[in-house]
Formats: sequence, structure tokens, C-alpha cells
Amino acid sequence: MSLIDSVKKDNERAARRNLIEELFYDFHSSRRQVYLMNFFRGIFFGLGVIVGSTVLVAVMVWALNQFTGVFPAISEFTTQITDTLQKK
Repeated sequence: MSLIDSVKKDNERAARRNLIEELFYDFHSSRRQVYLMNFFRGIFFGLGVIVGSTVLVAVMVWALNQFTGVFPAISEFTTQITDTLQKK
């Protein structure tokens, strides 16, 4: 790689970085606004993970219950899961 190519890549990288920083600071005028937005993003992400995983587990238990007549081993397993969930 020649010196000219290296300088061109460095200039291009710096120009892209400056453009991204300028767009960021145009959109977010204060650090407080950025922190507040990221705080709410974190809350909603956590809430989405909890709700999504709860729905996924419920669908999996329901699907396993549908196969209880076909596979007796699944019947015992799902019975144990439902008993444990109902006790708590």
C-alpha cells in the first residue's frame, strides 16, 4: 500500500467519523437527552425480553401439552411443569 493510498483512507475515515458525529450532535443537542433516551430504551428492551420470554415459554408448554397423548414421556414432563407452575 502506498503512502498516498494510506493518506486517502485516513482522510476518508476521518471525514466519515466527522459526518457521523455531526449528525449525532444535530439530533441530540444535550447529553441529558441522550442519557434519558437510552434509559427508556433500556427499560423497554428489558420489558420486551420479559414479556417475549413469558409468551415463548407459555407457547412451548401448550405445544408440549398437545402431544401428551402421542408421547407418554412428554405427558409426565408437562404434568410436572404445570404442577410446579401452579404451586408457585
